[in-house]
Amino acid sequence: MAYIYDSYDVAVVGAGHAGCEAALACARLGLKTIMFTVSMDSIALMPCNPNIGGTSKGHLVREIDALGGEMGKNIDKTYIQSKMLNQSKGPAVHSLRAQADKQDYSTAMRKVVENTENLTLKQAEITEILTENNKVTGVKMYSGGIHPCKAVILCTGVYLNARCIYGEVSNYTGPNGLPSANHLTQSLIDLGIEMYRFKTGTPARIDKRSIDFSKMEEQFGDEKVVPFSFTNRPEDIMKDQVSCWLTYTNEETHKIIMENIDRSPLYSGSIKGTGPRYCPSIEDKVVKFADKNRHQVFIEPEGNYTNEMYISGMSSSLPEDVQIRMYRSVPGLENANIVRNAYAIEYDCINPMQLKPSLEFKNIEGLFSGGQFNGSSGYEEAAAQGLIAGINAAMKLLDREPVILDRSQAYIGVLIDDLVTKETHEPYRMMTSRAEYRLILRQDNADLRLTKIGYEVGLIDEERYQKYLMKQEMINKEMERLENTPIGAAKEVQEILESLGTTTLKTGTTLAELVRRPELTYEMIAPLDKERVEIPDDVIEQVNINIKYDGYIKRQMHQVDQFRKLEGKRIPEDLNYQDVPSLRIEARQKLSQIRPLSVGQASRISGVSPADISVLLVYLEQLRRK
Repeated sequence: MAYIYDSYDVAVVGAGHAGCEAALACARLGLKTIMFTVSMDSIALMPCNPNIGGTSKGHLVREIDALGGEMGKNIDKTYIQSKMLNQSKGPAVHSLRAQADKQDYSTAMRKVVENTENLTLKQAEITEILTENNKVTGVKMYSGGIHPCKAVILCTGVYLNARCIYGEVSNYTGPNGLPSANHLTQSLIDLGIEMYRFKTGTPARIDKRSIDFSKMEEQFGDEKVVPFSFTNRPEDIMKDQVSCWLTYTNEETHKIIMENIDRSPLYSGSIKGTGPRYCPSIEDKVVKFADKNRHQVFIEPEGNYTNEMYISGMSSSLPEDVQIRMYRSVPGLENANIVRNAYAIEYDCINPMQLKPSLEFKNIEGLFSGGQFNGSSGYEEAAAQGLIAGINAAMKLLDREPVILDRSQAYIGVLIDDLVTKETHEPYRMMTSRAEYRLILRQDNADLRLTKIGYEVGLIDEERYQKYLMKQEMINKEMERLENTPIGAAKEVQEILESLGTTTLKTGTTLAELVRRPELTYEMIAPLDKERVEIPDDVIEQVNINIKYDGYIKRQMHQVDQFRKLEGKRIPEDLNYQDVPSLRIEARQKLSQIRPLSVGQASRISGVSPADISVLLVYLEQLRRK
């Protein structure tokens, strides 16, 4: 007999990075929210790499923060090393990355969750999504109890029918030996949801005391830390940082792997799930890049209060005896003691093309989803989707328009558009190369792009919004001042320019033109700037980038204008593509399946050609004129 328990506005299934952001967003927007987890030990768990951010992922974290999410604040509290990557390249690809104390990260997030008004946390396995007339009505627990609700957000991560594998060992558990969720998948299939089976993996953890660091290259954090959260100043979060270490595999490592490749579940056929292309196991790297005689291996601490070291770059599902020999062939790891074996994990997820851009299922009203359940990989991708799913579940219940970020607004927009529009046959990973407008979607300006949206949603408070407006005004005023401040070719000016190693002036110029010189910066021209006043570092950064890359930014903004014209051409939700003459059969099928919201989205669907788009535009114009 099913018992009816307390009712809620929103039920979030899963308490990982996606679930936490989704639940916090709903609760902070005033909705009575409950978040379920199979284990209280899995809240914001980092079962794989002990870091937040990295190339393109750092962009996502800063965008989450700009919208009012929690991940950036949490890593600022719990980091043990921080580094801005790609600083030798242009600002578009600068990405912040921080090593986390894994235990502290989870504990700090749990503290926030447990102390958020309107949010209830419950350890229970959800086995069924209850619906009436394709509309969510509640969730059913393994105990048989039912919690009625108006919306459900699925954030199950890698727990659905999870199986951990290494060699001949196969355990039906979630990551780190936590319970898997084995009963929900069938309920989703019964609702007509198409499921995929994906795979990811993790390397061994090795006892720090058994590592010879003298054979490795020490990797330090940045002296000046850049916070992930725009609410923090560098001086607020400065702390002593720990080191990471770099070593390499070698020909002996590769020989051990190749001699035992038939014992790898990846190659023996016992793993059925599709793995991530851009985060391959060490056996995959050795097979696919046979011409390389070594691969980088980063040794990363898992926290301040543990001796476990994460062996980044060497995830594997090889048998335990092979793992021991493989790791011990690496310089510095000759006497390594494995604390936790490397393993692969298979899990159930969905075909994300079943989702609207709001992350609501097309055919089940009130059912949303986010994170690895949507076919992505990574903590940051998960948190970004969880935040948007949470916002949009709240918007639906509050009878407000959904928040849909487009590809010109945010990396989050690129991520979600790729998932719901393009076919995903492997775990999706965010990369800077996926963002067409990455020069304007930089990690440094995420607040300027998205704080207003977070404020309009209700996740950014008035004080923070006023600071954002003040920063924007300061940037604009300083740029205008530099553009209109003339510099003549006086002797004193020429001497300063010579000392800076730049060409002297033949005629007068402006301060802005000097900043545009590749070899100069805003800070370097200070001796020439008699009217300069002190402004914050983050304002200086924006002024410097916007002036120096002005021509490129204007060119990209023109491209964005063209992009938005197509995005602005809306497609009726009930359009019958069979009625559109001259559309190819494949295009009809794909358009009918995905049901794009705009011509722009339609143009990005695999199997829809430019000719199909031209035909569609003509047909839509004819409809408009009727």
